[in-house]
Amino acid sequence: MTADDTAMTAETERDTPRTLAVAMARAAADARCEDVVIIDVRGLSQLTDYIVLASGTSDRQMRTAADDATEAAEAFGDSVFGVTADTGAHWIVVDVVYVVLHLFDPAARLFYDLESLWGDGPRVPWAREGSGSSAGADG
Repeated sequence: MTADDTAMTAETERDTPRTLAVAMARAAADARCEDVVIIDVRGLSQLTDYIVLASGTSDRQMRTAADDATEAAEAFGDSVFGVTADTGAHWIVVDVVYVVLHLFDPAARLFYDLESLWGDGPRVPWAREGSGSSAGADG
């Protein structure tokens, strides 16, 4: 392996959490969740690298998004550390250790306000090219 190969492998390994975060954000959006955001919390959190936030309008929708995000993680060869849902269907968490997806109903998302809590972390663009969506743009 050359030095260039080693550098490329190291870069790809560093990018894996971001790539998975994007895949999980897209899974949430594909399940019709709204206001999907990825926050890069590397250096801010000792627990994870990326937080993905999305709002769902029903328990069924949020569970579908959680299932699809779990499948995305497994497609990357990652194991899901845990999936937790509250009893009122207000919040579902999918934890892949270096990426954590939070699916909220709109009221719970407003109450917990994780965007403000992690406001120092930059937003990560995640929308597919040509989608015409500005979702995920830095801002």
